[in-house]
Amino acid sequence: MVEDFVLSYSKLIVKYPEVLKLETQRVDETLDEIILYADAEDVGKLIGKEGKMINAIKTLISGCKAKGSKNYRVSIKAVWKKSLC
Repeated sequence: MVEDFVLSYSKLIVKYPEVLKLETQRVDETLDEIILYADAEDVGKLIGKEGKMINAIKTLISGCKAKGSKNYRVSIKAVWKKSLC
């Protein structure tokens, strides 16, 4: 549920939604890390000025903790396009 939200919301923000890929890793039984892979040009859009966009996403995700006991950590990593030679 949380992963679907992050992916669908991120697709609305970025220029290259086809590049987006989401991966979830379990850190421990109470913490999952959501890693969002985005085009290098879109990383700034996802983070936003002074981190406001990513903090808004994290705030919405923290609301999911009220329904369950799981915490989430969100990371954004850049995917570089292969240059054409």
